[in-house]
Amino acid sequence: MSNQTRVAQFILRGFSDAQELRFVVILFFLFVYLFGLLGNISIITAVYRESHLHSPMYFFLKNLSFLDMCYTSVTIPKALVASLMGSGLISYLECVAQLCVFISLSSTECFLLTAMAYDRCLAILKPLLYGTIMNERLSSELVAMAWVSGAIFSAFHTFNTFSLPFCGPNLVEHFFCDIPPVMRLACADYHLNEEVGFAVSSCTVMSSFALTILSYVWIISAIVRIPSGEGRWKAFSTCSSHLTTVILFYGTGSFVYLRPASQYSPTQGRLASIFYSILTPTLNPAIYCLRNKDMQVALQKLYCPQKHTL
Repeated sequence: MSNQTRVAQFILRGFSDAQELRFVVILFFLFVYLFGLLGNISIITAVYRESHLHSPMYFFLKNLSFLDMCYTSVTIPKALVASLMGSGLISYLECVAQLCVFISLSSTECFLLTAMAYDRCLAILKPLLYGTIMNERLSSELVAMAWVSGAIFSAFHTFNTFSLPFCGPNLVEHFFCDIPPVMRLACADYHLNEEVGFAVSSCTVMSSFALTILSYVWIISAIVRIPSGEGRWKAFSTCSSHLTTVILFYGTGSFVYLRPASQYSPTQGRLASIFYSILTPTLNPAIYCLRNKDMQVALQKLYCPQKHTL
């Protein structure tokens, strides 16, 4: 170890290896980033302005939008600059910080989606007691618990990854510093760290996912007992947006993190990461607004106030 030179910086691969498509890719991801940023800021502002949206469901949605906004801001701007300049240099400490913040935000979103599933479960199974049980204090505690759990989960994985020695090569086969591509660059045997990280991720993520699925089992069992078709559809529509987000988030995220780093494929890894770290947070505002009339009205008031002052 004493003769090894510690890596001072890494090189990010970027969004695409095809130079002839560089500007097309940059414009596409810039548009996606700005679209997601506008959508999430709009939801946060609308929920803050409209008093009738000051309920637990929209409190969780506001926090999810803030998470998604931070989520994309951690990776996309740096990747866009790297693609534009043709050089994805990132210092060792910047790489550590990017991985730490990204894992913290992504795991917090995982826990927050579970809290949102519990909220929908209470609203459908116990509608008369929902306001008493899911009060402001409980909803705030669930959000705080999600953030704290995400930070602890991230601290473990950051230490588990960067406790390995890095002395070259330093080319990260990804558009941001993520666990699998970074761990593969270690100049020591990383399989123990890989197995420990995989076990912790599997237990944590699958436990959160299991609680989410259990909530939806209860929700569906309650919905099918509703006598009228209109009532069933109205009940399901209150949680369909959240269910869509859960499927997109877990479906693409598990493809990257619930398999060993030694099996990491650069092309597949980047493609899966684009879905769960860019497209899913960007699409969330559209997903939550398409079937939500209250949110649609709130956004119309935000952007077309003259129509609602008459």
